[in-house]
Amino acid sequence: MLLTEYFARLVKVIEEHSKTNLIIDSDLHIDCRTEKIGIIKGTITFIDNSNLFFTEYLDNRYKIEKLTYSFHYQQKDGKLIFRYDNAEHKPRLNFAYHKHLSSGEIIQSDIPDLSNIFEEIMDYLL
Repeated sequence: MLLTEYFARLVKVIEEHSKTNLIIDSDLHIDCRTEKIGIIKGTITFIDNSNLFFTEYLDNRYKIEKLTYSFHYQQKDGKLIFRYDNAEHKPRLNFAYHKHLSSGEIIQSDIPDLSNIFEEIMDYLL
C-alpha cells in the first residue's frame, strides 16, 4: 500500500463517520516528507464536544509502520477518556504499545487503527 493510499483510507474513515452526525468538526493535516515517510495529524470534535487528537508518523519503506503514534480522546473539559501511544515512559514500561485509561492506569495494547479508535469512541458516545 502506498502512503498516499493509507492517508486516503484515513480520510475516508473520517468521512464515513461524519455521516453519523456524531462528528461536528474535523481538521486534518497531511505532511508527506518523502514518498515513503509522512505524518498525519488531526483533531475531531464529536457531538458532546469531546475531542480526539491524533498523530501518526509513518514509514512505508517496506510496509506501513507507525514509528510514533498518539490517539488522545478527552472530554470537553480536557479530562482524559483514553489515549493510545507508543511514547517511552520513565519508569520504563514492560511494553511499547499501551493505552492510558481515565483512571490513570496504563495497560498494554495493540497498535490501534483509526477505525478501532472510532469504534471505541462510538461505544462511549452511544
